[in-house]
Parts: sequence; C-alpha cells; structure tokens
Amino acid sequence: MKLRRIAVLSAACSVLGAVVLVLGARVDARQQSPGAGPIVVLETVKGTIEFETYPEEAPKTVERILELVKKNFYNGQRFHRAEPKFVVQIGDPESRIPQRSDWWGRSGYGKPLGVSEITKKRRHVRGAVAMGYAGTDPKQADSHFYITLANRPDLDGRYTVFGRVITGMTVADKLEKGDRLNRAYVK
Repeated sequence: MKLRRIAVLSAACSVLGAVVLVLGARVDARQQSPGAGPIVVLETVKGTIEFETYPEEAPKTVERILELVKKNFYNGQRFHRAEPKFVVQIGDPESRIPQRSDWWGRSGYGKPLGVSEITKKRRHVRGAVAMGYAGTDPKQADSHFYITLANRPDLDGRYTVFGRVITGMTVADKLEKGDRLNRAYVK
C-alpha cells in the first residue's frame, strides 16, 4: 500500500514538474533578450503584438521607429502587405486611403535614414521585425517595417533587423491586407 502511494505521488510530482517546465518556457518566451531596448506595442483589430527593439545594433532605425510611434504616426494605418508564411508590413501614411495601391509613401518626418544598419548578428527568423524600403537602397528606409511570419534567410543581409516579436505572433499570423493598426505605443 505504501509503495503504491509513493508511486502515485511520484507520478503526480513528475506531471507537476512537467507543467511547471512548460509554463516556465511560456513565461521565458515573453521575456526580453539581454541587451534589448524599449518594447513597442501594436494594438491591431485582430489583437496585440509586442516587440522588443535592438538599439545597440540598429540605433538610427530604432530611433526612427520610436520617434514615429511616439508621434502616433502608425495609428489608424492599415497593413498594406500581408503574405502568409512571409511577412506583414505597415508604414505608409496613405494606407488610410483604401484606393491607394503603391503603398510606398514616406513618413513626412525628415529625410530617410541615410544609413544602412544591416548586420550579420540578427537573422530573419520567425518574428523578426525589420525595416523595409522602396527600391534597392536600404539607406532610403523611412517608416515601413515588417514582421516575418516564417524563417526567411533569403532576406538576411538585405534588410535591417531591429527587433523581435515577444508576444502576439498568432495575431501577426492572422493579419490580412487592409487590417487596421488601431494604436502603437512604447511600453
């Protein structure tokens, strides 16, 4: 009888230990990476996405994105690109106008970045947040950014990865072209 109780208790402890490990892993996924900067929160019509930024690796890019977020630039914009298993993208102020189709408008806040901060350290893994640009010159980046919905090594070395989604990837997966970003803010 005692052996049976010990066996049942041992099995229960094993199950409880597994639950704690799973919950612990879930909590860890929400924690910032060492050296990460401010967190940007995107409240979309489909839910909330939070991403950390990497100001040490892409200082000008992070500075521009934070400046635009603080000026409410992204509020009310629509995701003008949403390709399953590829990316969702936002950043054209005229995306608020449904008839618009080229989707490469500029922010209107100064000149483009004028610098490329592409590094080999950050990769286009699922959830990477990177700066988009029109044409072929990454120095022309201004206000567009995207979230990768799958690992995309083909984009490495071509775009500045300046952040990573820490919560809300399932929300990003659900976004469709034309979905509205209600509000963006720095946490």
